[in-house]
Amino acid sequence: MNTTHDWAASVDHEHLEQIRGGTAVSVPHLALEVLAYPDDEAESLGRRGKCTVTLHPDGSIEITDDGRGTDTRVDEQGAVVKKPIMATKDLRFFDAVDGPLLPDGHPRRGMSFVAALSDWLVHTNHRTNGSWTQRYEYGVPVTDLEPVAADGTTGTTVHFLPSPSHAPNRFGAVNMPFWEGDAPQTGLGVAVGELGELDLAFAHLDITVVSLG
Repeated sequence: MNTTHDWAASVDHEHLEQIRGGTAVSVPHLALEVLAYPDDEAESLGRRGKCTVTLHPDGSIEITDDGRGTDTRVDEQGAVVKKPIMATKDLRFFDAVDGPLLPDGHPRRGMSFVAALSDWLVHTNHRTNGSWTQRYEYGVPVTDLEPVAADGTTGTTVHFLPSPSHAPNRFGAVNMPFWEGDAPQTGLGVAVGELGELDLAFAHLDITVVSLG
């Protein structure tokens, strides 16, 4: 049963083009889209989740959580198939007229929103039944699922470089209180201090922000 995404297709090119043809969004909004997923999972499990947001000198953002990892199954032919969260629409949010808002006051659209508006995105997944990584460019997978060594943990890492043409290197019209002030800037154009209270925006997450710039 499809509860959040349609498992029948691994890539929805029309959906990705629709996103790229829309209005540009702020870089912090993309981070909020990613963080909303581990917050959902932590709430459903009745626990507090932990996330680390790493700001890299090249302008990319890496978000790691300690959840169960993205749902991965084995199909009838024995092939490993993962939930197509990066390249297909989230059925709960994307077309919703009165859907939930993220902490910046803008509508939640789903993980494909992040992938489509990024020059590249690397999705690394650790589950109890295996670990893998996959790279996307503008939302389209450019590698297969590549196995990675288990490290004794579970969780998901989403590492992405926002596209300057679709997610400008600035905040735009963002009204979050932790995105105000004169904190030092990183290579991303995002101030570390402006992200320092992210965990106050998500009720079920403890979030650590690290700058490598």
